[in-house]
Amino acid sequence: MTLEMRTECERCHAPLAKDGEAYICIYECTFCADCADGMDHICPNCGGELVRRPRPACKPDAS
Repeated sequence: MTLEMRTECERCHAPLAKDGEAYICIYECTFCADCADGMDHICPNCGGELVRRPRPACKPDAS
């Protein structure tokens, strides 16, 4: 199963790079670092913990 990798913060709508810093809950609600800090790393939708979203693995060039 793959993460959706949403491209904007659900709270302030700031753009989020796929390999940039973002925070998610178990349901993949997605927030920027500033919003996650402001919410004490608690998801306002489900009450779950917001943790750093993993970065996608680098794919080797197909030669």
